[in-house]
Amino acid sequence: MSPSDDPTDYVWSPSREYVESANVTRLVRRQGLRDIEELRARSVADVAWYWGAVVEDLELPFSTPYRAVLDVSRGVSDPDWYLGGRLNVVDACVSRWAGDPEARDRVAVVHEIEDGTVVRLTFAELDEQVARAAAGLRALGIRRGDAVAVYLPMSPEAVVTFYAAARLGAVVVPLFSGFAAGAIAARLDDAEVRAVVVAADSVRRGRRVAMLPPVREAAQRCPSVRHLVVVGAEVVEPRDGDGPEETRWPDLLEHAPDPRPAEPMASTDTLLLAYTSGTTGRPKGAVHTHAGFLVKTASEVAYSFDLGPGGVFCWITDMGWIMGPLSIVGTHANGGTVVLYEGSPDVPGPERLWELVERHRVTMLGVSPTLIRTLRARAAGAGDHDVSCVHTIGSTGEPWDAESYAWLARDVFGGRVPIINFSGGTEIGGSFLAPYPVEPIRSCSLGGPSLGMDVDVVDADGNPVRGRTGELVCRQPWPAMTRGIWRDRERYLEAYWSTFPGMWRHGDHARVDPDGQWFLLGRSDDVVNVAGKRLAPAEVEAVLITHPAVAEAAVVGVPDATKGETVWAFWVPRAGVDSDGDLAPVSSRLGEMVAQELGKPFAPSLVRAVAELPKTRSAKIMRRAVRAAALGEEPGDLSGAENPGAVEVIRAAVHVDAVNARG
Repeated sequence: MSPSDDPTDYVWSPSREYVESANVTRLVRRQGLRDIEELRARSVADVAWYWGAVVEDLELPFSTPYRAVLDVSRGVSDPDWYLGGRLNVVDACVSRWAGDPEARDRVAVVHEIEDGTVVRLTFAELDEQVARAAAGLRALGIRRGDAVAVYLPMSPEAVVTFYAAARLGAVVVPLFSGFAAGAIAARLDDAEVRAVVVAADSVRRGRRVAMLPPVREAAQRCPSVRHLVVVGAEVVEPRDGDGPEETRWPDLLEHAPDPRPAEPMASTDTLLLAYTSGTTGRPKGAVHTHAGFLVKTASEVAYSFDLGPGGVFCWITDMGWIMGPLSIVGTHANGGTVVLYEGSPDVPGPERLWELVERHRVTMLGVSPTLIRTLRARAAGAGDHDVSCVHTIGSTGEPWDAESYAWLARDVFGGRVPIINFSGGTEIGGSFLAPYPVEPIRSCSLGGPSLGMDVDVVDADGNPVRGRTGELVCRQPWPAMTRGIWRDRERYLEAYWSTFPGMWRHGDHARVDPDGQWFLLGRSDDVVNVAGKRLAPAEVEAVLITHPAVAEAAVVGVPDATKGETVWAFWVPRAGVDSDGDLAPVSSRLGEMVAQELGKPFAPSLVRAVAELPKTRSAKIMRRAVRAAALGEEPGDLSGAENPGAVEVIRAAVHVDAVNARG
């Protein structure tokens, strides 16, 4: 392999034309600055200046202007943003476009189902449906401050429900569409939800998946739930005793559009509760506000993903993950079209993703590294599909490997579009780290701190470190920083502010190279401690997947009497590898590769080939489930897993070794 073909050498270098047309370049010039580096530095030196400039540049409407951008008099953990301002996210994302003669007929939502069915809504049509749904919810008794849960696939009804609830000043509670009744009930109860909008069913890999039964079961456990609004049901069940009343979605939309304007909300009023799993197993409700979530997501989509009016944003995700609401709000705040896909992105075959891009002329395509590794293993490039419309590629959620990164950027897209590999989280409401398309981006890099984000990498004493692994922290607040953990102040302080005084600790391991490129190395609570030496699983996985026989890998730490912990590795053979043959030599070689690359202490004591690894529906590997299966423990709630049966595959692989050892 020549140096120019080495995937680790790949670097995105924007053309002059790309830089000149970028949204972030417009912001740089409006502020009288030289370039993205000067903007990044000033955005951290004066975060209030930056977040005020974003509102002005993107023309985000406030019905009552704010008198100050930021107040930290209560401490960095409790900031107040856009003081005195009033607004509603619906005005910024829907009403202003529907009221613009040049924008009202622009497509706002495209929905494609696995079977090929496509539905479109213009901004004018979306505005009317939101007003009708808001009137229907008001008729059910939903008022400002009430919680409305969304248990729907990525569909027009999910978008309409989100905005209809926000229009009333209600709190939106998006739920992952694969949750079982217990997980649903825990969140409904914690948020004291009054109404749930739920689909009768959805589609996944050619089969109908029932969604209504687990919600009915969960609602029976939650006395606060008084109404279920059912999408896709011909009939609904009559109220059972004190249980919730059911209403069909078409009946909700029969109401005349609510003539009242969207409820004017204080900047810090709650827009949504975004639930994430905590280390205790009890879900954590991150609190996002109308102003904070709007401004942060709008800036991400405009500056990182370079999307504006007429752009088409497609990220295969779920309403229950922060990328669902981010995709909708961020895209619509910029006047773009959001493409929602319901189903599996590789049905009927791996070319489905490229067909989706071509059919809807997607300009910003969001993917996961695992999905791209799968496509690469199946040699499923774009082929004859016209993907010239793609202007930016987005990625989040897990580390890349250089081979798959270069394959996507160089082989599929010819090096003409950047990969915006950004890292954030549910509690962040966007990104901590992100490159920008106007700057060089090295293979697999996260670029650097997102604009307005004062992030750093520190050692155990809170001192900055470079060139080695440390904890990712943030020293100053940002608008979409969660206002707390819903109804649990102490848990909020303990989770994010107790490790390093005055610094937000997010729980990620990161590294900053000497040339200033940032890399994420996995969750710090997944760290493996081998004889006192800390190792991020992603560091080992990055070595394993360089072997030509390996499609993907997962690494976990397990107890060891001598070392404290030892490394166990599981890998999936690439297509074309004889999985029925003897794979032990490959496993042995993989262990040697880790020893050579990272050092003998980190060589896995067990390396096994398996048919599959447990993943979420966004194709992220569930390391905690892998570890539990390897140790013979219960994996916990697998309702978010795409393939829960993979846990038994892991368990069986380890069990065979144990039996052989005893024999």
